[in-house]
Amino acid sequence: MKLIVFALFAACVAASGLFAADASRTAGSSYLSIQADEPSADLRDGSALLLEASRHLAQVSAAVSPSVVHILAEHEGRNGMVEETGSGVLMSSPKSPGVFVLTNRHVILNARLNQIAIHLQDGRVIHPKTKMEDKATDVAVLTVDAPDLVAARWGDSDNLDIGHIVLAMGSPFGLSESVTMGIISAKGRRSLDLGTGRDVINQDFLQTDAAINPGNSGGPLIDLQGRVVGINTAIASQGGGNEGIGFSIPVNLARFVADQLFEHGRVQRGFLGVRLDDKFDDEAAKRFALDRRKGARVVEVYPNYPAASAGIQVDDLILNFNGIEIEDENHLIHLVSLTELNRPVRIIVQRSGKQLPLQITLVDRSSAESTDSPRPRTPQRSSGGGASFRSSGLSLHRLDLGIAAQLGYGESPKGLLVLEAPSAENADGLQLYDVVEAVARTSVATPDEFDAALSAQPAGPVVLRVRRVVDGAEAVRLVVLPR
Repeated sequence: MKLIVFALFAACVAASGLFAADASRTAGSSYLSIQADEPSADLRDGSALLLEASRHLAQVSAAVSPSVVHILAEHEGRNGMVEETGSGVLMSSPKSPGVFVLTNRHVILNARLNQIAIHLQDGRVIHPKTKMEDKATDVAVLTVDAPDLVAARWGDSDNLDIGHIVLAMGSPFGLSESVTMGIISAKGRRSLDLGTGRDVINQDFLQTDAAINPGNSGGPLIDLQGRVVGINTAIASQGGGNEGIGFSIPVNLARFVADQLFEHGRVQRGFLGVRLDDKFDDEAAKRFALDRRKGARVVEVYPNYPAASAGIQVDDLILNFNGIEIEDENHLIHLVSLTELNRPVRIIVQRSGKQLPLQITLVDRSSAESTDSPRPRTPQRSSGGGASFRSSGLSLHRLDLGIAAQLGYGESPKGLLVLEAPSAENADGLQLYDVVEAVARTSVATPDEFDAALSAQPAGPVVLRVRRVVDGAEAVRLVVLPR
């Protein structure tokens, strides 16, 4: 790489005549002392605006560069140590004392603190004191303690429009202090396949043609005022390099996640309590008298959750949430999961051809059921091919991919979702939103299978294998179900 870069540089310099032979030059002289010829008056006048713009871009780059860091992270892999390289940006927040590094989770994934080296612009190398991660957004925060750190300024990604000029900064291919320029070429990119191990639920990417390459991940996207408006995180490429389509996390989302991590140690995500139609297309939209696909269609409402309390019904089409027009089900999931909890939010649904305003108060998906929610009727044991299992305070529901994604589970989870548990107050027992994968050693994925496996066990407590999301990470554990 160094040879290629030098060869290209030498070729350019030679072509411009800077290396022309000069027999009178002494050994100690430098080409830096050469004075450029003055351009003609016509060219000087015509290029004034471009020169001024060029100087401004140089000033922006110089102002932000001290805040951009290069990150090297190591972790144990299947075949030995694996090294990840990426970028980050120094930021500050009222939620946290001092300066911290904002980057991508996948850059520092599985690396211990002493395995993460943060290279500053002035040549210093420091290690983080703590790290906090959010899998659903691929955002990570590294707290650091070093003198003379310069934090970049926050921008406002909501005010970005397609066509706005931006700069991508970072360390592509390990080449630190690199800057590329482009525009915002699209907004609201969702449902992107980011590859194995990057199950990013909250997708609302900015798309840019500023060159983003491997190693740019975690680096800042900058506006013309030198403010951070995005965190570069992915590229669309068939060959692994830049092909003019890069994706950045909007900085407003990254800031929300960072503040939540500092304040709560995790991101509190709102939960609606519905299953949405992931096959709602233009043809289906015609049945709702819509001219195009928009909104999110409700195909199931779970009891004892905010949607049921608000009066949302099956086949409602949610068109507006908190003043924002809904594009599709993924857009709604994104908005709901990042909405402030425990405060009323206005939504508009279309029902039987009429638009109805409703009010809903979201709760944290990992919290207990709302006390003012309607309680289930007297539990009755039911299976027989139904979608639920209820018995003795235990309520399980067939798990689908849409609801699993809202709860933070990875790809294609199998099992039954816990909606009520007799031992919910017991930290060692079954908890709300657990996924029951097996009864004793028998895997279960339907209410019938659970009923049969439970009936096959002798009387008394039974061991269940469950999957649970804790602080954004999945864990498998064994719990005892009392009977």
